Amino acid sequence: MKEIWIIGAGRFGRMAADRLTGNPHLVLVDLKEEKLHGARGHGRTLIKGDGTAYLFEHLRPAGGELPDWIIPAVPIHLAAEWLLLGQRGKNLQRISIPEKIDPLLPNPLREENGNIFVSHADFLCPDDCAEPAHICTFTGKPRKQNMFERLKDIEFPPWKSLVIRSHQLGPGVGGYRVKELFRLAEEIAKVGGPILLCTACRCHGVITGLMRDPA
Repeated sequence: MKEIWIIGAGRFGRMAADRLTGNPHLVLVDLKEEKLHGARGHGRTLIKGDGTAYLFEHLRPAGGELPDWIIPAVPIHLAAEWLLLGQRGKNLQRISIPEKIDPLLPNPLREENGNIFVSHADFLCPDDCAEPAHICTFTGKPRKQNMFERLKDIEFPPWKSLVIRSHQLGPGVGGYRVKELFRLAEEIAKVGGPILLCTACRCHGVITGLMRDPA
């Protein structure tokens, strides 16, 4: 790996940077100067700006060097916001997800903006969880079905579930490959109905409702 982009330089962004120091070059993006100041360190580039806009402006499928991984460390559904910004001219819009889906989701928590957070845990997870494949580090019990698989398997017609998996890059640090974002954009272009856009690791996830306005 050559480079990782960390979008957000708050507590979780700085934590990710500290735990990945000594690995690839790190680029941290945040709107607040004081957060970037606290994230200074060797092998890091600090950029003041909106994280979603930065991705939109600098991620190009062809031409130029791309990061190996993106770590979302902001209180938004970064993948969904990037898609909405990038496909604004193609009438992609955020829509509400019906409450009838809630019984299909583990511990759903709805936000005012319509996003739904889901989790296998009904407790506070340690921030350095290594996300082992079979055992929960907190309970010591067998892990439930991977959240990224469970969300992909949702049957909720006419909604189609599209999932980007967050991989463990370090203790408590998750991210996804840039090519997965491009794959999502291609898949969304082929969907005619409502979409459950999901980002998920083994235990947790976030869902945003999207749909292309035929008008």
